[in-house]
Amino acid sequence: MFRGKLDHRSSVPLFEQTAAEIRRAIAGGEAKPGERLPPAADLAAVLGVNRNTVLRALHLLREEGLLEFRRGRGITVAGTPEQGAVVEQTRSLVQFARRNGYSVERLIELIQTLA
Repeated sequence: MFRGKLDHRSSVPLFEQTAAEIRRAIAGGEAKPGERLPPAADLAAVLGVNRNTVLRALHLLREEGLLEFRRGRGITVAGTPEQGAVVEQTRSLVQFARRNGYSVERLIELIQTLA
């Protein structure tokens, strides 16, 4: 499901790289809605990061609506591949806009103009 090790030398924080890897799996249909994710410790071992890094990424994806946390049932995929793809592309767009001097507010105005 996951490609493997992350780039520890990248300027992108490891939790964001971890979230991106899980997002990619959801967008690619590898992690389907309703499917349980492996435990955080297992994901950490596969990705070569600390368990807390994985937990931070999982919480971020829950905030995005892609994951659900259920006591006794673990963490399940809530988002569809389409939702995962849209979230992944939106995150990329926001990062691109910031690198080019656009605020999120200005980006929203631009999107509303084009919609």
